[in-house]
Amino acid sequence: DVQLQASGGGLVQAGGSLRISCVASGFTVDDYVIGWFRQAPGKEREGVSCISRRDSTTYYAHSVKDRFTISSDNAKNTVYLQIDGLKPDDTAVYYCAANTAGCSGVEDHYYFWGQGTLVTVSS
Repeated sequence: DVQLQASGGGLVQAGGSLRISCVASGFTVDDYVIGWFRQAPGKEREGVSCISRRDSTTYYAHSVKDRFTISSDNAKNTVYLQIDGLKPDDTAVYYCAANTAGCSGVEDHYYFWGQGTLVTVSS
């Protein structure tokens, strides 16, 4: 079974940092594109970052560029999203997802999804 397990969310003060993780099982992250999406309360889900080790490609949404860093650890079959300079607007449920098509922030391009981890940023 292909599964994605996101974790590491929590309550953080504005300006702080957090690293959230996405552990994959049933496939190797290096062979897939792994994307991070987030859904804030009352808003649509948006793509924030993705990584393709196969194509040596990363993507960041304009709103998070310079504050978010995506990376992967093949030995742990895990993709990380380091979030620095957290803002209250970063409060959302963060989801990881996988596809084999290519790195993008488009939700419809992904067909395996994890359950999400909640990040709450206090002001």
